[in-house]
Amino acid sequence: MATGKKQYGRLHMRIVEILEERNISKTRICKDLDIPRSNFNKYCRDEFQRIDANLVCKICEYLNIEVGELIVRVK
Repeated sequence: MATGKKQYGRLHMRIVEILEERNISKTRICKDLDIPRSNFNKYCRDEFQRIDANLVCKICEYLNIEVGELIVRVK
């Protein structure tokens, strides 16, 4: 049995991919949802430790998608 810390994977926010598919700029979605660009960029780069449930709901509503389409687990 291997020693060390068990790896469970990480969460990936598919924001960049979805925005590119729909030709929506980060500037536009931040303005429309009144989200600070610096905070939004952290989600785009997967540089978050905790997820703001309200923000995820706002993004999903704006893009008309479900949470599972936005957030995926990467092994």
